[in-house]
Amino acid sequence: MKKPYGRKTKQKVGKILLEPHRETAMEMLRQIPDEQLVGHLFSHFYHKDELIKFRSIAAMGVLGSRVGQKNMEKARIILRRIMWNLNDESGGIGWGSPEAMGEILYHSPELALEFKSILFSYLDPDGNYIEHKALQRGVLWGIGTYLGSNPRDLNEKTKGLLFGYLHSSDPVKRGYAVRALMNARCFDCSLVPENIMTDNHYIDVFNNWNFTAIRISDMALSCENQEIFA
Repeated sequence: MKKPYGRKTKQKVGKILLEPHRETAMEMLRQIPDEQLVGHLFSHFYHKDELIKFRSIAAMGVLGSRVGQKNMEKARIILRRIMWNLNDESGGIGWGSPEAMGEILYHSPELALEFKSILFSYLDPDGNYIEHKALQRGVLWGIGTYLGSNPRDLNEKTKGLLFGYLHSSDPVKRGYAVRALMNARCFDCSLVPENIMTDNHYIDVFNNWNFTAIRISDMALSCENQEIFA
């Protein structure tokens, strides 16, 4: 008897994630039973190709929301697995997990009511702060993604922490903080530090299914057009 979580299915998921068109890929992934797809998408969070990693994260957001519409407890299990991946006791690093949490909560207001405070807490030194420097990028991305559909949910403490990352020595963190504040509709060009308005570093921003290279200062200036980087 073949195992439901077999190598062939994992390879199939990998090939689908190479599909250049998001809607086509999502429809193909939908044909795979949810209980199988969950594990295979998680495995691709660790893919060495950042594009495949982010595509699997985007797919997990859609899947998590879909599962929640059918059975909320099963969706909670997915989010608890994400939380476990981010726990020091798990023995792993949790690549892709905060981004995936942001994606799921972006798509599911019901799950957001329960888990948004946990997502924000990963940025909070008084909460479940993520100390891993590289993983902090994922937290900023996940929060920014969530705020793309729920801008009013940004509390003052998290807002202050996001503004603090505008001074980070890591250009990716600076850019992701800009994105989060823009998605929360609270990025005021007149209040942003000068280093951001003149920041010539380019970062790759995942936009639904592909990366776009954009200069941080151009992201900041685009706030006048109220662009959203969901």
